[in-house]
Amino acid sequence: MPGVPRDTRRRIGLLGGSFNPAHEGHRHISLEAMKRLDLDEVWWLVSPQNPLKSDDGMEPLATRVARARQLAHHPRIRVDAPELLLGTRYTLDTVRELRRLYPHAHFVWLMGADILPQLVRWLGWRELFETIPIAAFARPGWSYAALQSAAPRAFARYRLDAGQARRLATAAAPAWCFIPSRLDSHSATAIRAVRPRRSRAKGKTIPGPTRALPDRSKAPGDQLALVRHSLEDDKAEDIVVIDLAGKSSFADYMVIASGRSNRQVVAIADHLAERLKQAGHRHVSVEGKSVGDWVLVDSGDVVVHIFRPEPRAFYALEKMWALESEAAPRPARASRRKRA
Repeated sequence: MPGVPRDTRRRIGLLGGSFNPAHEGHRHISLEAMKRLDLDEVWWLVSPQNPLKSDDGMEPLATRVARARQLAHHPRIRVDAPELLLGTRYTLDTVRELRRLYPHAHFVWLMGADILPQLVRWLGWRELFETIPIAAFARPGWSYAALQSAAPRAFARYRLDAGQARRLATAAAPAWCFIPSRLDSHSATAIRAVRPRRSRAKGKTIPGPTRALPDRSKAPGDQLALVRHSLEDDKAEDIVVIDLAGKSSFADYMVIASGRSNRQVVAIADHLAERLKQAGHRHVSVEGKSVGDWVLVDSGDVVVHIFRPEPRAFYALEKMWALESEAAPRPARASRRKRA
């Protein structure tokens, strides 16, 4: 993780998954974990590809990381995709590598209780229990059923009472705890189910409340040209265009640019949004203006990230896209069970 010293002794929660997309449920579990387990921070480990899930409808890794960082928006939540650099594919291997890299850190694996019944399908799930303490957070409809599933029953005698949750990070594995926290009903599966597939059909509307799809009467290239002209006009620096055609369902281009200060970043975003609307692109959303370190302007075919130089270097979206395109797919191990 960028900026984390190898000799850190922090208490760190690990929340892994595809984050397709990241949602408030992920943030809820993270905040609850920091409070209930007395953690110093939580790391969101965005998986390049979950071995138990189809890649159908899976957004590109860089897109998922970028969206997750926007949603996390918390100084103690770090978002990255370490499996891409570690060369690991399974949770057990990733946890072992992180423990090797940060031998003095106190890690806890975080999950929603709905994951507990699936654990027996994970590669080396018993070894995972014996490697890292685990915290499972209540999910709507899953409390009793989850606790009666095979994995929790197999390690029943190592379960800590919720009142002892603050001990979990420093407890010797195997150790796990069920946290009956406030329930959060957000689900990535449900979000994908109701999220309309992107369409080029002019005038088509999204089913439900009269929300029209972004105006696609102009070619994406024209929209991109307008974006570039606006950014250059406002003295944006280091403009990079990433072609998403065939790689993502949410846009054709991603544009990354820098402003020298928070004020300039917000001004560049405001001017860009106004010019897009004047050009007939009515459905333009802007996120991140309250802070000004990173503002996202989403106009449908073109998504624009405007950073100050320091956050841009830290998040390194260009590098994330490059790493994803260079990463060769690893063959599955046919004779062994896979994990989530």
